[in-house]
Amino acid sequence: MSVVLSDALMDLFPLGAVVAELREPGDVAELLPAEATCLDGAVAKRAQEFAAGRQCARRALVEFGIAGFALCAATDRQAIWPATVTGSITHTDGFCATVVGSRQRVAGIGIDSEVVGAVGAHLWPTICVSSELVWLETLPQTERAAGAALLFSAKEAFFKCQYPLYGERLKFHDLCVQIEEGSRSDGAWSLQTTKSLSVTNGAARSIAGRYLFHEGFVSTGVTLPATSMGERRLFNGLVVGNV
Repeated sequence: MSVVLSDALMDLFPLGAVVAELREPGDVAELLPAEATCLDGAVAKRAQEFAAGRQCARRALVEFGIAGFALCAATDRQAIWPATVTGSITHTDGFCATVVGSRQRVAGIGIDSEVVGAVGAHLWPTICVSSELVWLETLPQTERAAGAALLFSAKEAFFKCQYPLYGERLKFHDLCVQIEEGSRSDGAWSLQTTKSLSVTNGAARSIAGRYLFHEGFVSTGVTLPATSMGERRLFNGLVVGNV
């Protein structure tokens, strides 16, 4: 199986974003020389994940007219994207995806995929604030593992979205996610920050994204829109969302 564009996951993002996915381990042999130097003795699993992300990124970048770009990593392991785009990578057991968007439309973008059931109940108090735990309790017993994976994934997607802009390492309890009513397979989510963060300039902001359950996974996406004010002033008096 090779890298393909994912119409389903593109629906998690605004028009113009491109998602490519891979359902098998990445091929380290396909890394460009500059990318291979970033592995620095990584174990085989990590090397395959890195390669899968780069393979997906290359496929998505072609849609923006960018070919043969070496997607290297900074010292904090963040991907260094071409100047005209921004992107995000996710990988979990049996699945990898990369989303790329134009900087003219989005300042930040985040994608995350998790295996439903992989977030054990013993982890829920470390991931969830009290209102999220209450929400999980309202779900049928058979749906709680999926709900917990969704909350975890939404927070991870937002972490990835804001970090390249602000360099702020957030904790799970810094965010409170609310799941909007929808179908069992897809829908919208929003989050509020529980403390002052750089991404919101210290003010309360509602940040929106979308989710999709598919083939034993849950995937989430979120974007922060670009404005003429510049990326780092993006949230001054604005409500951000998946626009």
